Amino acid sequence: ISGDIRDQNLCYNLTQNIDVIFHLAALIAIPYSYVAPDSYIDTNIKGTLNICQAAKKNNVKKLINVSTSEVYGTAIYTPIDENHPLQPQSPYSASKISAEAIAMSFYNSYDLNVTTVRPFNTYGPRQSARAIIPTIITQIASGKSSIQLGDLSPIRDFNYVKDTCEGLIAISDCNDSKGKIINIGSNTQYSISDILNIIQRLMNKSISVKVDTDRIRPEKSEVFHLICDNSLAKKLINYIPNETIETGLQKTIDWITEPSNFKLYNAEIYNI
Repeated sequence: ISGDIRDQNLCYNLTQNIDVIFHLAALIAIPYSYVAPDSYIDTNIKGTLNICQAAKKNNVKKLINVSTSEVYGTAIYTPIDENHPLQPQSPYSASKISAEAIAMSFYNSYDLNVTTVRPFNTYGPRQSARAIIPTIITQIASGKSSIQLGDLSPIRDFNYVKDTCEGLIAISDCNDSKGKIINIGSNTQYSISDILNIIQRLMNKSISVKVDTDRIRPEKSEVFHLICDNSLAKKLINYIPNETIETGLQKTIDWITEPSNFKLYNAEIYNI
């Protein structure tokens, strides 16, 4: 069903006779949040409010509010557990911090069965070209000997999409998750440079990199280090990701470079 979570009536109608809501509807591109911050407030904060109100009115049994590891900002300590301070280093992360607060307020005020999940960097088939891994793969697959990227130094905890989804489903089945905030990640760390080198190896290509300044975040906004402490997820749902970075990237490469999928991408365009 196509719709807009800024529409209260739509949210109410969508959530009738529903047991579990997985709330992933959001604007997610960090660069675009610098350009259009108002839209992030309207969609991510007010939209979450609409979902929470609809869940309350329709007596939905459980609401999984999907947030992001970006709320932590650059790590003060690693690995990052759920008690790490929140740092709004972009309008996007600020909107997700606020959305978390809205969701938690419904747990505290109305005893709504809410769990907030903070996935770290999810990747895999079907990911849009705005993300770093499809950006690298599509530029290499298009035959370029020199590709354009931003800063290669940030470190991330990459988690294959199926592992993220299995974590969300397991949390939805966990009675002890009510009112909790739970990280979902692999407890591994790779720099963007590391990811580039692995993809080159898996694709059997050697390329050079040209830094595109348009792809670099403002200095105080860049999140330089994210690595997940997934101890709570292990405790609650016995969470263990199945894919290694190599197997996950190979599956992603295979999907993106399949001709019918590759034509959906345009390696010449930088998407914000």
